[in-house]
Amino acid sequence: MRQIAIYGKGGIGKSTISSNLSMAFRERGLEVMQVGCDPKRDSTRSLTRGRMIPTVLETLRDLLRRGKDQSAIALEDIVFVGAGGVRCVESGGPEPGVGCAGRGVLTALQILKDLKAFDTYGVDVVLYDILGDVVCGGFAQPIREGFAEEIYLLCSGSFMSLYAANNIAKGVRRLARRGQTGLAGVIGNSSGDEEFERAVLSDFAGAVGTSFLSLVPRSMVIQACEVESKTVLEHSPGSPEADVFRGLAECLLANSSRVIPTPIEAVGELEALYRRHLSEKDKATMARP
Repeated sequence: MRQIAIYGKGGIGKSTISSNLSMAFRERGLEVMQVGCDPKRDSTRSLTRGRMIPTVLETLRDLLRRGKDQSAIALEDIVFVGAGGVRCVESGGPEPGVGCAGRGVLTALQILKDLKAFDTYGVDVVLYDILGDVVCGGFAQPIREGFAEEIYLLCSGSFMSLYAANNIAKGVRRLARRGQTGLAGVIGNSSGDEEFERAVLSDFAGAVGTSFLSLVPRSMVIQACEVESKTVLEHSPGSPEADVFRGLAECLLANSSRVIPTPIEAVGELEALYRRHLSEKDKATMARP
């Protein structure tokens, strides 16, 4: 079983990429489960056509209110079948400003493990969509507990996206176990200038000891699908964007790399890397007729 985790800055598009990857894996005949590890509970929204499914923590709280305990939870209470047959789980968590998401994530993952969910459904690929806050317990638990084995950093071409990804790489370096859990690559989610982003993300990936795998283009098709609460592969299966996700899924399945990352230690070094590419971009712009 492949256990793939998508990490990145908040708002970078982790849920969009995760959901479309899940559908692409399903197209290949694989049994897939997507686990949303964020209190916002919206990771699987485009797989459930906009339905906000009950979270694991909500279900547990309801049982406790009725005088029952955790052993009363059944898989059908927390695992829901979404588009294409992808099995969907949302960990849930506290309300904003109330507490840390770590407990919700750990509780959800432990319940799935105790109920033997992966074996019961014959899961081939589990895809964890992880919240982007590196100081939250929800960030660390999937790695620390050995669930997130293949970690992918999702970045755009903005400096703050790289800054966040580099901080995540520092967390992965601290938590990863060689041979079991590691950084598997960098994926780009374009914000516009694809040539610039490919260059800067390739340079960044090499600096942290991994490879740049693919760039998802900025696209009105992808944005329209999000509004319709559908994945691109369901809404526009014949589009070039759908083929991008199919290619990315194939790339991930063929990837066996797991490394302990070598994040850039000083912010100034990261700034210098970024400035080099800005300079190259400026030169290219000035050279155009």
